[in-house]
Amino acid sequence: MRFGGDAIIDIVCYRRHGHNEADEPGITQPVMYGKIKPHRTPRHIYAERLAEAGVVDAGEARNMIDAYRRQLDDGHVVAGQVIDPNKARLMVDWTPYLGTDWDDGTVTAVDAEALSRLARKLAETPEDFGVHPRVQKVLDERIRMARGETPMDWGCAELLAYATILEDGFDVRLSGQDAGRGTFAHRHVTLHDQSRARTHIPMQHLHDDEPGGEKNAKRRGNYLVINSFLSEEAVLGFEYGYATTEPRALVIWEAQFGDFVNGAQVVIDQFISSGQAKWERVCGLTLFLPHGMEGQGPEHSSARLERFLQLCAQDNMQVCVPTTPAQMFHMLRRQILRPLRRPLVVMTPKSLLRHKSAVSSPAELSGGKFHLVLGDTEAAADPGRISRLILCSGKVYYDLLAERRRREITDAAILRIEQLYPFPARDLADGMRNYPAATEVVWCQEEPQNQGAWYPTRHHLRAALKPGQKLRYVGREASPSPAVGYYKLHQIQQQRLVEQALTGITDH
Repeated sequence: MRFGGDAIIDIVCYRRHGHNEADEPGITQPVMYGKIKPHRTPRHIYAERLAEAGVVDAGEARNMIDAYRRQLDDGHVVAGQVIDPNKARLMVDWTPYLGTDWDDGTVTAVDAEALSRLARKLAETPEDFGVHPRVQKVLDERIRMARGETPMDWGCAELLAYATILEDGFDVRLSGQDAGRGTFAHRHVTLHDQSRARTHIPMQHLHDDEPGGEKNAKRRGNYLVINSFLSEEAVLGFEYGYATTEPRALVIWEAQFGDFVNGAQVVIDQFISSGQAKWERVCGLTLFLPHGMEGQGPEHSSARLERFLQLCAQDNMQVCVPTTPAQMFHMLRRQILRPLRRPLVVMTPKSLLRHKSAVSSPAELSGGKFHLVLGDTEAAADPGRISRLILCSGKVYYDLLAERRRREITDAAILRIEQLYPFPARDLADGMRNYPAATEVVWCQEEPQNQGAWYPTRHHLRAALKPGQKLRYVGREASPSPAVGYYKLHQIQQQRLVEQALTGITDH
């Protein structure tokens, strides 16, 4: 840094004791260790050099060694001051986020007028900036969505969540593979000029025209979106480190497809899931993992939900599968607003991004919250007529809903579990209590039986049963592959599991 150039230190090293101090490396490398064994240690050589230079004599060096050894034996700290007290003010204070409760009643709703104002700001571009016509249509539509003129889709609710978080004074950092546009072109947070090689991010200019200028803008959060390169382990490892040092930032990493996270499994196993238990490192990192059986084949269907659930224990992280834009909105705001920092793993949708039924209203954003369990709003008016309860999570809900409408089934109710960990036992029990006549309870999932949420959560489901109720699994059979590779077969499987869940009929 002083001379503005690189410094190269060439160090030739050797391992005196092999793999560990109990190992005998001479068994496999006798010639090398025949030379290492009689070689004096650096401490001996350095002490002799100091004695020759008249810095210390041999007796003084021995006394220093003995004193150091006594400190170790007595359990004293020998490393000295690790943190310079003068620089302690630069360290992050995590104390406000320690010992906090999961359920603290954090308010995530936002005033409807503020939502409409922010939607307009998110659609603004410089006068000489040419937006692609298809993208401009999306921006204009979001203004109407925020006004309640048209149903609100996923992209609109997600961006409004970021904008409101910035207004609350928190930063938002989103990195991932095609994060600016969104893998499925639903986000468009980074706009591209169609006539010149330049971009514009409206999220970074929400408060440019506020009174007070730049001084006032500093009270707002900063937004950063990064299109990262295709090295999941490197990028996710960096974002984990960033999140452990910045509690006032919503740090998000998004995989292009959910199963891309396989390339960063070591970061999940060694850090994200266990960092707090091993090192007391608090972290609020959020993972967006597109997940859903869409018939695209084995490689782009599953974010391996079961692996995350198997790593869950002692409230170490959250695993959520939101099914509405409003749920996404409140979940993201809850993640940063409540004084709790735990990793959040989100099974984000693919086809639901534009599904006609997967929509919300501004009222759900301005007057709602994140629901751990979503009840059935279309079941029979008389709960006593419900004989079958279908429990599910994620996209399969909309397949069940469409088939129930088509068949005009009135004796089956569908409950969605939106947070699979920590498992919402009380909320599920309350939801099931609304249907006292239901004797059959079905867990329906579209993932194979040995994957998905069935095995990691079935003990929670059984604990919610009332006397006389039975729990049954409905879904794909166990498979070593996340999905089949033939679209027609996928459709047959999907239709079969939906019919079985709704009717109980298993013969085909």
